[in-house]
Amino acid sequence: MNQTSSAPSASRLPALNWEDASRSVIQLRYGDLDAMGHVNNARYAEFLEVGRMELSREVGGQADDRSVLARLEIDYVRDIRQGQEVAVDTLVERVGRTSWTSVALIRADGVPCAFARSVQVRVDAAGRPAALPDDFAARVAHRSVR
Repeated sequence: MNQTSSAPSASRLPALNWEDASRSVIQLRYGDLDAMGHVNNARYAEFLEVGRMELSREVGGQADDRSVLARLEIDYVRDIRQGQEVAVDTLVERVGRTSWTSVALIRADGVPCAFARSVQVRVDAAGRPAALPDDFAARVAHRSVR
């Protein structure tokens, strides 16, 4: 991954309805950077978490909703450097009985830098999988992959 590489491969970045995504603008901090001057790869997971939290807020998630991150896949396609404007676009890809899958695209200055897919599982107070609210799919429909 370097700043001078060609455009990211289309096969690694699915053409989805990103215009319907929840958008979170990320404020880069000096501590996000590594010795090479680009954003450390571990920070991408934090950016994705911000995106999932913003999506949750937009669709009426409650403070007492419990969910755990069960899976996270990240395809890094381009680095992010200090001074770039970073945003995370997040969509819901699938809704199951106790879990949902989201996809996200991290962009810097409008250029795709990473694609991610995550699975969240709703859990009860004991940490066991619990059914999603009956209206969950309807609440996220406007922020879902079509």
